[in-house]
Amino acid sequence: MRLKGLDLNLFVVFDALMETRSTSRAAERIGISQPAASAALGRLREYFGDELLVVQGKRMYPTPLAESLLPEVRACLRSAESVLSMPVEFAPERSDRLFRVNASDYVAATILAPLARHLAQAAPGVRIHVSLSDEHAEGRLRRGEIDLLVTPAEWAVAGFPAEPLYEEEFVLAGWLDNPIFASPITAEDVLAHGHVAVSVGGPRITAVGDKQLELLGYSRRIDIVAPSFVVVPWLLIGTMRLALMHRRLAHDAARHFPLAYADLPFALPPLRQLAQYHETRATDAGLRWLIDQIGYFAAVILQE
Repeated sequence: MRLKGLDLNLFVVFDALMETRSTSRAAERIGISQPAASAALGRLREYFGDELLVVQGKRMYPTPLAESLLPEVRACLRSAESVLSMPVEFAPERSDRLFRVNASDYVAATILAPLARHLAQAAPGVRIHVSLSDEHAEGRLRRGEIDLLVTPAEWAVAGFPAEPLYEEEFVLAGWLDNPIFASPITAEDVLAHGHVAVSVGGPRITAVGDKQLELLGYSRRIDIVAPSFVVVPWLLIGTMRLALMHRRLAHDAARHFPLAYADLPFALPPLRQLAQYHETRATDAGLRWLIDQIGYFAAVILQE
């Protein structure tokens, strides 16, 4: 495709060059030869009247113009990809589409895993690549590197479509032989035990439920801080420690581990999970199907 004399395929090369800062690595990434990548850079330099990337030592450095062009180029590529990959109708049983989903390990374990088992029969060609939530999710969503972000409402990315997906209650979980589960549990019982908390990502962001407890003024003794939700059961077994856990995760974990769980003795707002995507995906029939599937499986699991 050409626009005002510019082959838009050159934007693909430009994006790869800006990401890798190397003609050889950019060529390898997009499947062309190194001379072809160099030639494409030459054509881009001629068109924009700027060096765009300047070689210093063994690395290339972008010019101010290149830096200003990058977000616009990536937006153009996302729009083109959306148009080219979007069928008028989506037939999951015949599709071989790859969906890139960013979510927590708790979502992956409790909802995406059973969904994947279902898709193995109902839509065997559909593939899902899951990346775990961290501080880079917002940037990846903006760059179009993920198709769907499943996130708590508290961590929603501003400026992108967001729709309710499901709600999740929190429960109190612990080792099956912990005597606290043998009788009605009080708030004093909860606070008298050591706890396992969860912080995720590079900056170790406090999980929503744990943060809500802090805001309500409940001060617990945190014995262990885990880097993910799915490792919590291992840290409870054989101890008197407790953990705030998503009901779906507790329900699933109790099937595989000697764990018990009970309702909390105090009111805690439910976790509200949202589905977010880039605005260029707003009319994507395939993505709509996937969001509906996730919402359906979230509801089914809660009723089991």
